[in-house]
Amino acid sequence: MTQVLASNMSIEPSRRFLGSLYSGNVRAVFSRGVKATWGTNWAIMVSGFVEPVLYLIAMGIGLGSLVGEIAGPGGEPIAYAAYIAPALLAVSAMNGAVYDSTWNVFFKLNFAKLYEGMLYTSLGPLDVALGEILLALLRGAMYATGFTAVMGVMGLITSPWALLMIPASVVIAFGFASFGMAITSYMKTFQQMDWINFVMLPMFLFSATFYPLSVYPEPIQWFIQALPLWHGVELLRQLNVGVFGPDTLLHIVYFLVMILLGLVLTTFRLRKLFLK
Repeated sequence: MTQVLASNMSIEPSRRFLGSLYSGNVRAVFSRGVKATWGTNWAIMVSGFVEPVLYLIAMGIGLGSLVGEIAGPGGEPIAYAAYIAPALLAVSAMNGAVYDSTWNVFFKLNFAKLYEGMLYTSLGPLDVALGEILLALLRGAMYATGFTAVMGVMGLITSPWALLMIPASVVIAFGFASFGMAITSYMKTFQQMDWINFVMLPMFLFSATFYPLSVYPEPIQWFIQALPLWHGVELLRQLNVGVFGPDTLLHIVYFLVMILLGLVLTTFRLRKLFLK
C-alpha cells in the first residue's frame, strides 16, 4: 500500500498541477478506502440503506393511507408515498455521504493518523480530500440506486425524468461529503462530533421531508429554505414528477457552490494541519 501511495514520488511538487496540493493520485486514496470499507464496514453500509426504506414503508404506506393525496411540484395531486419518497431518497444520499465524510474521517484523522502518513508521501491534501469524498459518493450512489429501485417496485416513480434522481442524488451526496469532511477536520473529540447528529436530525425532520413547506410560519420557511437538505428534497421531487422551473437551477447551483466551498476548506485545512 505504501508503494501505491508513493507512486508519484518521481514528480517534483513544484512541477505538478496545483503544486504540493495535488499529485494526481486520487485513485490510491480511493482504492485504499474501498478495500477497507468492504473488509470491515459492509454491515454498517447496509443498515444505512435500510433505514429510509423503513421510513418509506411506515410513513408512506401507513400514514399515507390516512393522508391520501397531497399537492406535489406544479400543484398536481400525488399519493403521499410518492410525495415523501424523493425526500427520503435525498435523506439516504445525505446519510451515506455524511457517515463516510465525518465519522470515518474523524477516526482516520485523529486516531489512525492515516492522513498524516499519506501526506508524508507525494500525495497532496487535495488528493486525500477528493479520494475520501469519492468514497462517500460511491456509498451515496449505491443508496440512491437501491432506493430508486425500491420506489420503482412500489410504483412511486411518476415520470421518466425520475431516472435523473440517481445522478442528482450523487450531486447531493457530493455537497454533503465535501462540506462534512471540511467541518470534521476541525473536530477533536467525540463530544464535538455529536453536534453533527444534533444538526442532521432537525434538518431531516424539518426540511419539508414529510409535509409541505407551507405548513410553517413564514420566518421558519425562510430558515428551512437555507438548509441544504431542503434543496435536495425539492430537486428530487421535481425530477420524480417531471416538473421544472427556475428554482430547479437554483437547487443545482446551491449544491455546486457547496461542493466548491467544501473542497477548498478541506484542502487548505489538511494543508494547515500536516504541511506546516
